[in-house]
Amino acid sequence: MKETIIGIDLGTTNSEVAVIEKGQPIVISDDKGEKILPSFVGVGQQGEMLVGDSARNQYVVFPERTVKSIKRKMGSNEKVDMAGESYTPQELSAMLLKHLKKTAENYLKMPVTKAVITVPAYFNDAQRQATREAGEIAGLEVVRMINEPTAAALSYETGHQEGKRILVYDLGGGTFDVSVVQIQDGVVEVISSHGNNNLGGDDFDQKIALFVTEHLQTSHGLFVDKLDAAKQVEAHILRAAIQAKKDLSDHPFVTIEEEYLATLDGVPVNLSLELSRERYETMIMPYIEETLDAVHTALKDASMTASDVEEILLVGGSTRTPLVSQMLAAEIGLEPRGEVDPDLCVATGAAIQAGMIAGESVSAVLVDVTPYTFGTSVFGELDGMPHPAVYAPIIKKNTSIPVTRSEVYFTMYKNQAAVDVNIYQGEELDANQNLLLGQFMVEGLSKAPPNSPIVLELALDNDGILNVTAVEKNTGLKKSITIENAFAKMDFAEMQISRDRVNTLFGPSGDKSEQAEIIEDESVVKAKTLVKKAQSILDQATIDDRDEILTLIDKINGAIKSGDTDTLGESTGELYDILYYLD
Repeated sequence: MKETIIGIDLGTTNSEVAVIEKGQPIVISDDKGEKILPSFVGVGQQGEMLVGDSARNQYVVFPERTVKSIKRKMGSNEKVDMAGESYTPQELSAMLLKHLKKTAENYLKMPVTKAVITVPAYFNDAQRQATREAGEIAGLEVVRMINEPTAAALSYETGHQEGKRILVYDLGGGTFDVSVVQIQDGVVEVISSHGNNNLGGDDFDQKIALFVTEHLQTSHGLFVDKLDAAKQVEAHILRAAIQAKKDLSDHPFVTIEEEYLATLDGVPVNLSLELSRERYETMIMPYIEETLDAVHTALKDASMTASDVEEILLVGGSTRTPLVSQMLAAEIGLEPRGEVDPDLCVATGAAIQAGMIAGESVSAVLVDVTPYTFGTSVFGELDGMPHPAVYAPIIKKNTSIPVTRSEVYFTMYKNQAAVDVNIYQGEELDANQNLLLGQFMVEGLSKAPPNSPIVLELALDNDGILNVTAVEKNTGLKKSITIENAFAKMDFAEMQISRDRVNTLFGPSGDKSEQAEIIEDESVVKAKTLVKKAQSILDQATIDDRDEILTLIDKINGAIKSGDTDTLGESTGELYDILYYLD
């Protein structure tokens, strides 16, 4: 019996899980029928774990208890506060992965222990290793990581057997990648990749949020950052900005509205601000232009021009912004294809790769590339001057992986006893301007004359993990390291501590947000308490406030009876907001 391996798109804004069934990839729906999981995690008032919609609903009320867009911090040592506790990016990502794992297990009616997880093509070694660690914390063996544009191309290939040269343009919530892909005879071969790990829809949201805060300052004299409840107000503004961005994909004008946003000198401040698509596009134009520069870099690396591209494939929810398609069409001379769902194709591609590994009968064969150059530093000349750290590339950017390459270098002086080997990732001629991945000493060299050969071998696997070996050719003296993440790799004890912390939040039998009886009881208690408070101040409220409060009380009571946790959470949050500003 073939083992089941799931495919996961761990996204900045949304995440999905998929699996191969009867030779076809399907995205798995949760118990509410939703295929897309908002990438929010949080801790509720009763200490329960919140993941997805429940965490997103809490964000506008208790932003200090909720975390979003954690993907942008992957690979860093930065810790993030949530409900008074500090967590690593790996732990927070593991909460999303654990939830997706549980969703797959509920659907498959069996335990799941292995996964293929997608990462941005331009993720560096540290970010990839952090993703692997997040999987391990969640109880998943990450059998492969593949690049998101590559996964999308795999999804596309399942319905297109003919040869094509495709530009995969992947603009998500937090990252941007572009890949040039050749599809021929069932083989998906990535020719080149380029991108930016800190460019995406989150930046679009922030532009609209800044537009709103500047309006509040000039029109109302309200400085959001100086409010006691600044975090809550900023969360409300961001929520309104995200909705405005989505609406502007379909409408030329939107009105950004939030009632009771804040109070100024005892007077409620309501937000009602029109934003045109034209003005929004002006705000985000520099970001789109930056992506087009990356497109041309990828084409140049592939020894192609825009006229060589036969199709454009859009990936990521941010590509729904009409300006993206318009500018790509003008730049490349082709209208992007629209039949592949930009939100789901990465997850289905991950499932296809998972199926290949598990031995399922799927159509495509994958050939991926490294988006970075890897090499070492040597003494040489830079700009005509002696320099101790000239970059010496060994594995060049856009080389197909897995790959093993070696080069020979030489000792500098007589009886040299040791060689200091530094391994870098990047494209700069000065090695010091690239990312130092790791270093080690080859000691005990033979007492040889100058220019004795040292062979340095780099082996890069399918997951982007680098193995380095240095050998003194004359004696066979060898020193090796595996560079997974030289700066932030978790040791066994740290991994166990993180696993225990996450498991404690999720409870003994999984994600508490999926335990209907527990979450319902706690949500109902909280909602009923809020309803009692609202009823006690009805006589003091204005007619408009009273009508809105009564409407929300009816919604809450109806949600309690029907077990509609989404409506319960949203209505409770809205009622809390009204009572907060009335107080």
